[in-house]
Amino acid sequence: MSTDEPTPQGSGKSPEPSGVDLARVALRAAKEQARARGAAAQQKKQARRGGGLRSGARADGRDPMALGAAINRLINERGWETPAAVGGVMGRWPQIVGEDLAKHCVPQRYDEDERVLTVQCDSTAWATQLRLLAPTLVARLNEDLGQGAVRLIKVFGPGGPARRYGSLRAPGSTGPGDTYG
Repeated sequence: MSTDEPTPQGSGKSPEPSGVDLARVALRAAKEQARARGAAAQQKKQARRGGGLRSGARADGRDPMALGAAINRLINERGWETPAAVGGVMGRWPQIVGEDLAKHCVPQRYDEDERVLTVQCDSTAWATQLRLLAPTLVARLNEDLGQGAVRLIKVFGPGGPARRYGSLRAPGSTGPGDTYG
């Protein structure tokens, strides 16, 4: 029996591929082998280049980025979100607490471990006023920074006068209070 003749219906065998069908099967197999060889060659090239990074029209990790994006990436990578946010609060202090209070009370430092904001006031009256407003201010700061960022506000009044050391002082003396016990 030749391959050009149709098989009888009752023989149970499927027809063998003819010349055109054989060519299609051979072409499909050749294409698959070429793809496999090309993929292997591409992987080898990428391994030599260092992980597939290549120069071209598409963006990759080596492209320059805007300064703001680079700073945000650095802050996120290092885990500096809270200190950076608190620094922003210190810059916006007048908008947060109001102009009157900001003229007389200045944030000094933030302790990240204790979550304590330290504020210095220029008079005892303003320090008392800020102590009364502290719970409201903590709530406002936590809304802005995220819950639990500020646990406590320490308020300091003005410091005492500078100690003057004159020619008539004994070495090691701390002032007039050191003689009275």
